[in-house]
Amino acid sequence: MALDELFEQKGEVAKAVLEELEKVMGAYGYNIEHILMVDIIPDPSVRKAMNEINAAQRLQLASVYKGEAEKVLQVKRAEAEAESKYLGGVGVAKQRQAITDGLRENILNFSHKVEGTSAKEVMDLIMITQYFDTIKDLGNSSKNTTVFIPHGPGHVRDITDQIRNGLMEAASAEANIQ
Repeated sequence: MALDELFEQKGEVAKAVLEELEKVMGAYGYNIEHILMVDIIPDPSVRKAMNEINAAQRLQLASVYKGEAEKVLQVKRAEAEAESKYLGGVGVAKQRQAITDGLRENILNFSHKVEGTSAKEVMDLIMITQYFDTIKDLGNSSKNTTVFIPHGPGHVRDITDQIRNGLMEAASAEANIQ
């Protein structure tokens, strides 16, 4: 019988001990009525091993619960981030719609008030105004280190031409010096 079974079936063990004692002691004229098995005390090394097993099982269970808790936290963080990004997108969409509506209204008002202007001319004027406002705002801040680089297919060609012309002028100047 294993030690764990011994602890679980302490009553059965007490009954078996009573029967054996009655057999042995009955031969000498003794009658055993009842025995009281108070506790089972294993060797200290066995108790220590049992305690370590119990502690290891509890630590394992605790790590499972901790892992589940971390999983729930990660899922909740991901859900919150997804909701935040969704709401941010809704906000950006509403902002862009408001800007578009405002621009449309400004273009219509301007082209009605100033005869001979097209919607494209008004839009170009608004874009230039916004561009200069942006440059002014960036220039007023001492913490900005913004560099404006033209972009777009036409600007790339212009930059390429400028670099080629610069190299050709440098080569020409060097040839003139020699």
